[in-house]
Amino acid sequence: MIPLDKLIHGRPYEETDTGPRFKPCVPNGVLARLGDKWTILVLSHLAVAPGHRLRFSTLKKGIEGITQRMLTLTVRNLERDGLLRRHYFPEVPPRVEYELTAMGASMLPALEGFTSWIRDHWPGIREARASYDALHDTPGSSGNGTTSEV
Repeated sequence: MIPLDKLIHGRPYEETDTGPRFKPCVPNGVLARLGDKWTILVLSHLAVAPGHRLRFSTLKKGIEGITQRMLTLTVRNLERDGLLRRHYFPEVPPRVEYELTAMGASMLPALEGFTSWIRDHWPGIREARASYDALHDTPGSSGNGTTSEV
């Protein structure tokens, strides 16, 4: 059988004699970035900021639990992907601001859809996790069929 390139939800795959075969592709790294613990919070904080722009210190204060190191890594990666722009002001002390780029701002409706889906389905996900953990006695389970929320 000759493999045919096909798409499902924008992801390419090949039909082979043994079934569909998926390969990691370029968007894989972007999807991983959007799925990390802090990215959506940083983008959301900038989305509600006047002009989609905030000082580093304001970003840090507005995201509960983020460390300076994790915020630094997150904004650096978002800048590398073209979603944020870093503005450095050589003052004493130096001031750094971050703003959403046009591409970053264009992603906000997609993030809204994604986070809305999670919010709408979170009770069902929590129930499914509890049922699974109770049946499989998985690590991370509290022993009573519930797991900590992510």
